[in-house]
Amino acid sequence: MTNAAADLPILALNSGSSSLKFGLYRVGSSRIEMLLSGEVEAIGAADGKFHARDSRGNPLLSETGAIPGRREAITRVGKLLADAKTPAPSAIGHRIVHGGPKLRTHCLIDDLVLSQLEAATAFAPLHMPPALSVIRFAQAHFPGLPQVACFDTTFHAGLPEVARVLPIPEELRSEGIQRYGFHGLSCESIVRQLAGDLLDRTIIAHLGNGASVTAVKAGKSIDTSMGLTPTGGVIMGTRSGDLDPGVLVYLMREKKFDAARLEELVDHRSGLLGISGVGSDMRHLHEAAASKADARLAIEMFCYSVRKQVAAMGAALGGIDLIVFTGGIGENDVEAREAICDGLAWIGVKLDEARNRSANNPISDPTSRCLVRVLPSEEDEQIARHARELLDG
Repeated sequence: MTNAAADLPILALNSGSSSLKFGLYRVGSSRIEMLLSGEVEAIGAADGKFHARDSRGNPLLSETGAIPGRREAITRVGKLLADAKTPAPSAIGHRIVHGGPKLRTHCLIDDLVLSQLEAATAFAPLHMPPALSVIRFAQAHFPGLPQVACFDTTFHAGLPEVARVLPIPEELRSEGIQRYGFHGLSCESIVRQLAGDLLDRTIIAHLGNGASVTAVKAGKSIDTSMGLTPTGGVIMGTRSGDLDPGVLVYLMREKKFDAARLEELVDHRSGLLGISGVGSDMRHLHEAAASKADARLAIEMFCYSVRKQVAAMGAALGGIDLIVFTGGIGENDVEAREAICDGLAWIGVKLDEARNRSANNPISDPTSRCLVRVLPSEEDEQIARHARELLDG
């Protein structure tokens, strides 16, 4: 246990399939301060990028070149901390997408937790191997430091049975096949930011390369669009979202797809990329939409799928008091927010055009039947906060 009154430097690591976001925070019992942050991009590629900024947003460095693997990425982060003469971290917190059925609360990492994380790889094979490698390399580079696992599934651990249970036989459900939900750290950060402005029936639309919609009742998740894995729910950058199971059966029976080909299809070749044939980045799709019908269709289908989920979560909540947009698309794509909300006019959702374009909260019109806001996803801050709480015992 630590001195609860002391501010502690905490390093937050947020690993993706080919990237590593990081942030060093000074965390007290009631406050948090970002000291520096950055990202390692395109790990394993010849054109990798490593950039960082200080607490004021000023660039500390911006480098381009090959970063062969996560070991090298962790080494570069460690060197940056030393060169910047920041306080040495007291602990390292990791974003973990899926802990499986046995790990549903944020926890200190020990050998047992590592073995349980290994077992959970079957639930999220796209996300877990990179996260595990980052943990191991961080343990090697920062020996003796406490390491903390912060799970995207924790926020949804209390889902009611009607939302959590999948319509499959009990012998399969008993193996942990259920709705877990994801983007939980992002949802936690939204609930924390809203504080006294959190309304009873809130919908959080985390829209980025991965996207989900969550119904929050009195601060608790009661339903969410993603299910067993982060592949389900709304259309995403390269992930299909919800798909008729018969499509997969057809591909197995008629096209002889095995599990690896199915996984490649639904995780890497579908979604906005699959529809458009152009790419998975909404910025590029907007640029291409003027001349490419499939790019326009991809944008329309994305917004359509999100507003269907928003309406569904409204049904789960019995009404909507507040919609919050977050994530890369949710925070920055004015046109997507407008298209999603225009399709919800039938339930009284109305944006103020000028406020939407400037993201000046609330972005809803005064006549709207619910408030609409845009807030940043502060996952890394949540990781640092949880690490501090666990150090305090």
